[in-house]
Amino acid sequence: MQIIKDCLPIDSILSEYQNSLKADFDRYRNHVFRVFNFAVYLTDKKEKNQEKFAIALAFHDLGIWTHNTFDYIDPSVQLAKEYLDRENKNEWVEEISIMIDMHHKITAYNGIYLESVEIMRMADLIDVSLGVYKFNIPKEFIVAVKNEFPNLGFHSKLIQLGLGNFFQSPFNPLPMFKK
Repeated sequence: MQIIKDCLPIDSILSEYQNSLKADFDRYRNHVFRVFNFAVYLTDKKEKNQEKFAIALAFHDLGIWTHNTFDYIDPSVQLAKEYLDRENKNEWVEEISIMIDMHHKITAYNGIYLESVEIMRMADLIDVSLGVYKFNIPKEFIVAVKNEFPNLGFHSKLIQLGLGNFFQSPFNPLPMFKK
């Protein structure tokens, strides 16, 4: 599969939030594109789901920066809902909301919109684990995507934010994870 290097919905959405992302803009954009490429690879309905994955992934962690919180799932879902409303894509609200809400589920997802939600969860885990989890994606493809969209300190930023949240909320240090 060829690496997808451009995606209008991702770039359009992220450019709207460039002031919130500030110095983390390229880090987050590269993370979104890495996960997007993994998600597209994992699905056999590439054309059908690409736009949904693009929108969901553009927003999936965005609440960290827009709401200055590590408890970012609900703010990220809300931003996606507002976008979908503006774009007259209300029929996608439920699916994309669940995709964002469940992308850090620790165990496999088994509910409505199973395919898209589970693929997004697996694709994000591939990137967050730095490729330890592969879900049958060839190592060569993962490495090629990582080379095309380098980390630029994204994982270090997440660790920094996670440690900061631990000191603020020691009894709920990783609020985005679900069982």
